[in-house]
Amino acid sequence: MSAEPPVLPDAEQARRWAAEELAKPEYREAQPSWLEAAWHDFLEWLGSLDGPSGPDGSVPTPVIGIVIVLVIAVALVLARPRLNPAARKPKDVFGAETIVTATDYRRRAAEAAAAGRWGDAVVDRFRALVRSAEDRAVIDAQPGRTADETARELSVPFRSEAQRLAQAAAAFDAVRYGNRPAGGAVYQDMVRLDDALAAAKPERPLDRHQPAVLP
Repeated sequence: MSAEPPVLPDAEQARRWAAEELAKPEYREAQPSWLEAAWHDFLEWLGSLDGPSGPDGSVPTPVIGIVIVLVIAVALVLARPRLNPAARKPKDVFGAETIVTATDYRRRAAEAAAAGRWGDAVVDRFRALVRSAEDRAVIDAQPGRTADETARELSVPFRSEAQRLAQAAAAFDAVRYGNRPAGGAVYQDMVRLDDALAAAKPERPLDRHQPAVLP
């Protein structure tokens, strides 16, 4: 069975279709500002093409319809990352898990590693080191904190581990939100960092209200 030929709208119908499509709330929220301005200018240009098609210089109606379809297609491509719920998902460390202990995260990570689920193991071990730091009051418990924010905050009391913290945060984001595979080496790096932070004494910044003690 042959496919039906595409329907080419006339100028008025094409303008109406495009206006209805891009006036939806999700497009108003997702469109970049420059695209909104370009769309407004394009609508004004379409408004000047009301004359009949012909040799007088006006654009033929089928061409207008094709241009409208192309504009909608471009808008979909540009807006797709913002319309995708996964792309807008907040990149916080814990998500909805707010009461899981550091011990539980370490146990889950070990079980996942034993089963060869390295991605789950990496994610839970990073969560373990963050929850451990919160329990020790090294950093305040803060819902919605991202892995990068956590690494920067922990780099203050653990300055010698700043580089490994940044690498751990990048690995967490790559696995948790980038759907990248992880291996045993990444997990073992996370374990060593977690153990090192747990054994280290955090450095406290000097209280500016206390006078320095001179030797």
